Amino acid sequence: MKIRLALLLTLFFSVASVAPSFAAGERYALVIGNAKYPDAEAPLKEPINDARDIAEELKRDGFNVDIGENLTGEQMRRAFERLYGKIKPGSVALIFFSGFGVQSSRQSYMIPVDAQIWTEPDVRRDGFSLETVLGEINSRGAGVKIALIDASRRNPFERRFRSFSAGLAPVIAPNGTLVMYSAALSSVVSDNGSDRSLFVKELLKEIRTPDLMAEETLNRTRVGVTRASRQEQVPWISSSLAEDFSFIPSGSGPRPASPPSTPVATAPAAPPAAPAPAPPAPPPVAAPAPPPPPAPAKPVEGAIPPPPPPAKPVESPSPTVIALADDPTIKSLTTKLNDNPDDAAALYRRGQVYASKGAYELAIKDFNNSLRLNPKDVEAFNNRCWARTVIGDLQAALKDCNEALRLRPNFVDALDSRGLVNLKSGQNKNAIADFDAALKINPRLTSSLYGRGLAKKRNGSISEGDLDINNAKAMDPNIVKEFADYGVQ
Repeated sequence: MKIRLALLLTLFFSVASVAPSFAAGERYALVIGNAKYPDAEAPLKEPINDARDIAEELKRDGFNVDIGENLTGEQMRRAFERLYGKIKPGSVALIFFSGFGVQSSRQSYMIPVDAQIWTEPDVRRDGFSLETVLGEINSRGAGVKIALIDASRRNPFERRFRSFSAGLAPVIAPNGTLVMYSAALSSVVSDNGSDRSLFVKELLKEIRTPDLMAEETLNRTRVGVTRASRQEQVPWISSSLAEDFSFIPSGSGPRPASPPSTPVATAPAAPPAAPAPAPPAPPPVAAPAPPPPPAPAKPVEGAIPPPPPPAKPVESPSPTVIALADDPTIKSLTTKLNDNPDDAAALYRRGQVYASKGAYELAIKDFNNSLRLNPKDVEAFNNRCWARTVIGDLQAALKDCNEALRLRPNFVDALDSRGLVNLKSGQNKNAIADFDAALKINPRLTSSLYGRGLAKKRNGSISEGDLDINNAKAMDPNIVKEFADYGVQ
C-alpha cells in the first residue's frame, strides 16, 4: 500500500511538473482610452473604441474590468489605486492604455488628458511611469503582470522640448511580466484614419484563439501587425513570465459570462461630440435717429466731380483666430496674462502653443515680449529662431539661434534649429555640421537625422543622404510632412 501511494505521488508530481499552470489566480484589468487632449489639434479617433473592445473581450475571458475614458491625472491615479487594492497574491493583473505616451529619462509615461507638459520634468510630474505601475502591482503579489500599451504616437508636446526622444523606452519590469508596445522602441506610428487601430484589431484576433499561451498570442499579434502594415509598424515585446498564462485556458469550456465591472470612470469633459451651439444673439439696441444729411455742395461749373470714397471694409476675425481663442490652453494663459501682462512664463508658454498650432506670427509676438522681460531666456531664443525659420525670416532666425548657443553652448535644440535655418538658406555644409553636432548629443533626434539627409543629398552625397532619410522615416513616418510644413522638401 505504501509503495502504491509512493508511486501515485511520484506520478502526480511528475505530471504536475510538465502540465501548464495557466495562472489560475483571479484576473483583474484596468483599461484606459484617452482621446481628448486639449493640446492636440483634434481628438484621437482610436483609443475610445479600442478600449471598449478590449474591455469587452477581457470580460469574456474572466477578467474583472475597470474601464476609464479620457481620464485626468487624478482619475488615473484613483484608477490605479483601485487596481492595486484588488490584487491578491497569485492574481493576474493586466493594464491596457491607449493614448499619448512620452519617453523621459529612459522610462515610458502614460499621459492623462489634463497634463500640462511644457518641459521634460513636467512629463515625470504629470505622467504615470509604466515601470512604477508594474513595480507597485508586483509588490501587491500579482503572479502574472501584463501591460499592453498603444501609445507610440507623435504627441503634441514634442516641440516644447525638442531634444526629447520619440516613442517609448524599454521597460525594466519585475519577473513575471509581459509587456507589449504597439510599435518599435523609440518610434512612432500614425493613426490609420479609422476608428480602430491595427494593433488592437490583430491583438483581439489572437486573444480569441483558445489554448494559446500569452507569449505566443502577442508574438502572433506582432507578426500580424507587421504584415498588415508592410513592415512599417513592428510591435515590441518583452517577457519575463515565470509561469504559463493563457487568455482562454485549455478545457475551460464556454467562456464565462462577463463578470461585473467597475463603473466606467470618465472625465467630466468627455460628452459625446456635438456641434457647438451658435452664440446667443445680442439684445436689440435701439438705433439713434440718423442726423439729417448735409446739404450737397454746390457743384463748380466744369469741374470733374471727385470719385466716391471707397466703402470701408468690415473687419472680422479669421476662423483661425477664433479657433485659437477658443483653445482651452490658450484661454487659460490669456486669462493669466490679462491679470498680469508681465508674466514671462505665460507669454513663453502661449507662444509655444501658438507655434505648435502653426500660428507663427502670434508665437513670435509672445516670444518677443517674453524676451523683453527675460533677455537671457535661451528656450525663448531657440523657439523664436525655429518659428522665424518656418516663416522664412532666416537672417533674424540665425541671430536668435546663435544667441541661444552663446547662452548655452552645445544646446541640442538650438543646433537642430540652426541646422534648419542653414538648410532653408542653402548653406548645406553648415547644415550638415549643425545636424552632426546635434546627433552626437542625441543620436535619435529624428529632425536632425532627416535634415542631415536632405542636406547631404543637396551636397551631392545621394546614398548617404538616402540612408539618413530612410532611418528618420523608420523612426517617425510623419517627418516628411513635418519638413514639408516648414517649407523644406
